[in-house]
Amino acid sequence: MDVVLDLLFTSPIGLLSLFTILFIIGMGFFLSAWFKRKMNNPEED
Repeated sequence: MDVVLDLLFTSPIGLLSLFTILFIIGMGFFLSAWFKRKMNNPEED
């Protein structure tokens, strides 16, 4: 497990993978909040 974490946090491809994972999680939170707001107020644009 230490080798995997070392590869994730130190290599360039590991950092890109970590950024991608965090970006997708953040995008999921944003989109779920946005969709929830749109479903509660369907008359707004």
